[in-house]
Amino acid sequence: MAKILTITLNPAIDITIELETLHVGAVNRQQHVQLHAAGKGLNVAQVLHDLGHDVIVSGFLGVRNREIFDRHFEEMHFENQFIYIPGETRQNVKIAEHSGRMTDINGKGFLVSESDKQRLMLQIHQAAQEVECVVIGGSLPQGFSVDDLKALMDMLQKANKLVAIDTSGEALVAAISMHPWMIKPNTDELEESYGKKLTELSEQIELFKALDSRIEHVVISMGEDGVHWLNPAQALKSLPPKVEVKSTVGAGDSLLAGMIHGLVSKLSAEETLQTATAIASNAVSQIGFRVPTEEKLLNLKQQTTIKSLS
Repeated sequence: MAKILTITLNPAIDITIELETLHVGAVNRQQHVQLHAAGKGLNVAQVLHDLGHDVIVSGFLGVRNREIFDRHFEEMHFENQFIYIPGETRQNVKIAEHSGRMTDINGKGFLVSESDKQRLMLQIHQAAQEVECVVIGGSLPQGFSVDDLKALMDMLQKANKLVAIDTSGEALVAAISMHPWMIKPNTDELEESYGKKLTELSEQIELFKALDSRIEHVVISMGEDGVHWLNPAQALKSLPPKVEVKSTVGAGDSLLAGMIHGLVSKLSAEETLQTATAIASNAVSQIGFRVPTEEKLLNLKQQTTIKSLS
């Protein structure tokens, strides 16, 4: 198994509240509540750990409410390389209704200083020497610009690291311009970033051709419509199994982790996409996104269809 570094620049404490139905403007009674250390990079790290990989985690964390993260890192046996800065890590409230609808109220987050960024760059430069692949996931905190993101990616690419990106908006556009090894946007994120309809394969191919993209693996998630994987060898599509949707939180992160797992483990293209799609399908069927048992994963894979689009 591989050693992988995940970077979460703007993590969060997720407070997930389960309700039968959300009644706006009225008193609602929760059925269950969960608090956990979150952020795209950390979610990817959790799934990669479940799949047997060694994981280093890095990024920024507020020192005032670090305890929940420290406990999580210890429980998951992550190697903690986070930079602790003044203030608190943001809190995100997620309201999960039994219908599968999710309402998010995301916190603003801390402000990153120039010295914080310098410390992070030095820390990541050192940590990256030990790993095969680096994942940068999530939004950018205040004070960390798209140019800072590009400088971070440039440093990692000059060190010949495989860089996978999962972000949105201006950060996604900036990341794509750097031609990383892998990106994993969903169609909403692509359409928001480029201001055009991008649901069809032909539209997606045309976009990346127009951008003169040299990204090796473009993985586009489309919810219940499946996943498109564009790579130099071939284009593939997966159609996920039908499951009862309880929460979409962590599904995209699970997909990305599954794709990285398959590629660094040198699985076939079909096996890689099938496994990743099955893991993501399991994620939407629960509150949380841990990898299913081997038996359940096999069952989900058998219900996942892979089609060649080449």
